[in-house]
Amino acid sequence: MRSSAGKHLSHSLRRNRGNPEAGFWIPASRSCDSQKMWNSTAVPPDETSPDQNSIDAGSSMRKPVSLWPGMYHSPVTNALWEARRNMFENPTGDYSQSGLAAKPPSRSRTSILYKFSSDFVLREQYRNPWNEIRTGKLVEDLDALAGTISFKHCSSGDGSARSMILVTASVDRIIMKRPIRVDADLSIVGAVTWVGRSSMEMQLQVIQSQDASDLSESVALEANFTFVARDAKTGKSTPINPVSPETEHEKLLWKEAEERNKLRKQKRGERKEEHEKLKDLERLNELLAEGRVFQDMPALADRDSILIKDTSHENSLICQPQQRNIHGRIFGGFLMRKAFELAFSNAYTFAGVSPRFLEVDRVDFIKPVDVGNFLRFKSRVLYTEANSSAEPLINIEVVAHVTSPELRSSEVSNRFYFTFSVRPEAMKDGLRIRNVVPETEEEARRVIERVDAERPISLP
Repeated sequence: MRSSAGKHLSHSLRRNRGNPEAGFWIPASRSCDSQKMWNSTAVPPDETSPDQNSIDAGSSMRKPVSLWPGMYHSPVTNALWEARRNMFENPTGDYSQSGLAAKPPSRSRTSILYKFSSDFVLREQYRNPWNEIRTGKLVEDLDALAGTISFKHCSSGDGSARSMILVTASVDRIIMKRPIRVDADLSIVGAVTWVGRSSMEMQLQVIQSQDASDLSESVALEANFTFVARDAKTGKSTPINPVSPETEHEKLLWKEAEERNKLRKQKRGERKEEHEKLKDLERLNELLAEGRVFQDMPALADRDSILIKDTSHENSLICQPQQRNIHGRIFGGFLMRKAFELAFSNAYTFAGVSPRFLEVDRVDFIKPVDVGNFLRFKSRVLYTEANSSAEPLINIEVVAHVTSPELRSSEVSNRFYFTFSVRPEAMKDGLRIRNVVPETEEEARRVIERVDAERPISLP
């Protein structure tokens, strides 16, 4: 028997069949009387059935089908997976690149509404010990929403989709523009902004309005996700629908995404000249100089510095079936949340006060993680920037390893780079952020790579 959420979704997809540009809103609230919101181009629900154009995240309790994720995620991820259920269960035939129709960004635009101000149960799931938003949980929702947007872009007008696998390839950067409150309503809005042959980029924004008259000030967080399409049978790349930006803003986003794609290719194809290698050697020796003091003359080492190895934290887990996505692999958002929570704990113990999240740098998903894998997360402070006493920066690396004890093997699946700071009032109270010092050549090279990665590269 289908749940009420499944009925609502089916009805919503049928009503939007004749309107391919209609976006939809997904309320994150668990309450049954969630506010109904829809894109201005969508057909409003009948007065006799006011809830039929919304998805109640709390009622997403349908019986799992083959490869369907266990219902042990947040109400938002449950609702998002429910939203793409019909596309996943009703695949259509293959398409050639020429047979794929271009779609405007409005076709894939999707939003989630979090009614924190009135939904106590929902608010409790996103509240951390300091009565602030659990950023790791929000990052998990961002990945789930990006997946739903990618499915929607690739689906046909009747809600079905081709037999393909859509996976997170990378996250360009997640930037916190201002603090997010957990006692005020917020929404996440996203759409496809750029498409290559088999990859697509989408921009997601977390919006929490302080002043309804100024939308630009209401964007609290911004992220760009890249998804790739793989044929479900062969595993090879498969073409996807092009995107056709319509408004000036959509054209600007497409241009920015195109430039990012060129920069990525440029970085991959870069070859350093001999003088650059010599320059790196000088930087390497400079970084290792203080580390040698720690090794050879520890009593004389700088009291405001600490070795990178002494900032390390680690945790491990067995990947459970309840953490899988609709393709049977471990959900990328879950990995990002676990990495964020370890990085936050690392920054907390390093600074001595609750850290303030600033951004996640580009994330590449190197190796898929399967159910049953033994996963180890290793975290360390790579470097700090304490020149600005008002906002010192703490840069943390988290590496995820897929470990197979039976095979005596361990492979890197992901690398995450987080930037934190501390609140200005803590600095006013005399808090000092220590410098971190590499002890080995491997550590020094990692620091140089990360500093260079932060440096923008201009196009020729």
